[in-house]
Amino acid sequence: MLRTMMAVLALWLLAAVCGPVAQAAPDHLPDHAMGGNAPSVEDAKAMVMKAAEELSKGGLERACGEFQAKNGPFWQGDLYVFVLDFDGVWRCYPPKPEAVGTVLLLLQDVDGKFFIQEMVDIARNGGDGWVEYKWKNPKNGQIQPKTSFVKRVGGLVVAAGVFR
Repeated sequence: MLRTMMAVLALWLLAAVCGPVAQAAPDHLPDHAMGGNAPSVEDAKAMVMKAAEELSKGGLERACGEFQAKNGPFWQGDLYVFVLDFDGVWRCYPPKPEAVGTVLLLLQDVDGKFFIQEMVDIARNGGDGWVEYKWKNPKNGQIQPKTSFVKRVGGLVVAAGVFR
């Protein structure tokens, strides 16, 4: 009986300590999705802001060349920048350049959420913001929550996301 009470108390304390992490806002995510050194939402936002500057000053073709440099400033490990237009068409996708031109507007996550449409809507209407969806993590093959920061640059959407 005492062991059961101690186990319940330990679980209660664990829930009390870990509870706020599970409900944290997008600006603070647990660092466990891809190992101990997973990029943060702050990293994603900073990368998008820097990419938006590059895109604004150099245009899409030049910026996309910069974005595709693996281990460069716009592609660091599991964090990379991608670009969509307002029709939901990939205009720059570093991990798979042959996918550029693919229409993604009707793409849904496992819960049926039209997350690309949401990215476009946020960029078009608000300029920038966060989109949360579920996606397959290439590191472990599991469907996991993902949070992406999106920013409008002219008629384009610049984004980068992290798994939680």
